[in-house]
Amino acid sequence: MLSNVLFTYIGWLLAMSVMDMNPTATLLSENGGTPDEETTLMQGDTYTGSAPLEFRFTADETETYSYRYEWNFARDASFSDIFLTRYDYETIYSFQEAGTFYVRVIITDMETEETNTSDAFVIQISESELEVPNAFSPNGDGVNDIYKVKYESLVSFEAYIFNRWGQQLYHWSLQNIDEGWDGTAHGKEVPEGVYFIVVRARGADGIEYEEKKDINILR
Repeated sequence: MLSNVLFTYIGWLLAMSVMDMNPTATLLSENGGTPDEETTLMQGDTYTGSAPLEFRFTADETETYSYRYEWNFARDASFSDIFLTRYDYETIYSFQEAGTFYVRVIITDMETEETNTSDAFVIQISESELEVPNAFSPNGDGVNDIYKVKYESLVSFEAYIFNRWGQQLYHWSLQNIDEGWDGTAHGKEVPEGVYFIVVRARGADGIEYEEKKDINILR
């Protein structure tokens, strides 16, 4: 009798250990940059941000080797449109498309066959945006010294600066998009005047951007 009670109690503890799982999602990068502060979501939380948006999803504080982990990534709350499944305790995913996405983890105790499904993490990716200014003033006063574009949810970006003779002076891409252009070429300040920029980019919502315009440098 005592052994039956003990067996039942151990089984209850194992079942409760599955039910007590606490999956989290930690923000790794957003809109091409590293976040200024740590952001961690609990199951059921919603996050709205700009692509590329990368999260690390963790099933619990400690991995248990008798558990089976299944992560589902879907485009609908009912998970009838699952586009990705992974069988890891921890997984990293970069969201590259605009829209709303749902992520859950299903945890199964292989010894007791108890299964628990988490509430969904809801990830909302904003539509893309690109604004290309036509002037800046790299005079060292700390105001508008760097030429930068304003953007949201871009998954590709290339920009080229030319002088009036068509010579390329500078190029930057998505990886260093926030660095912009400081108004120099070959280590020297370029003269005040009109320059030309060509920008090609693609948004997370599929929009293709191609901007060609003058840039006025005011010193």
